[in-house]
Amino acid sequence: MTDSPVERLRAERRDTVAQIETLSQVVEGIVTAQTGTATDDEHDPEGQTIAYERAQAGALLQRARDRLAAIDTALRRVEDDSYGRCERCGGPIHPDRLAALPAARTCIDCAAAR
Repeated sequence: MTDSPVERLRAERRDTVAQIETLSQVVEGIVTAQTGTATDDEHDPEGQTIAYERAQAGALLQRARDRLAAIDTALRRVEDDSYGRCERCGGPIHPDRLAALPAARTCIDCAAAR
């Protein structure tokens, strides 16, 4: 038996919140490690590594936060009965697309037309 869209969204939300917590700790750890050393990012090879790691972890954290916002929007759409309808054309979003991307806001045609 397959999960309902709401169950999939809630599970994805739980996973995303956990990922945000983990990534926040990683970023905090990198920042703490960086403040504990006197590195010059521009001239110290190790400083460049720390700056790169911080930027990479920060980007992953932002992507997770964006995904959480999309999931929350999808859950609101479930509540107002607009879930599964394309925000651009108003047509249905194919169930396979929703299975792959539960927070999808557009049908595949509108997504491709971007």
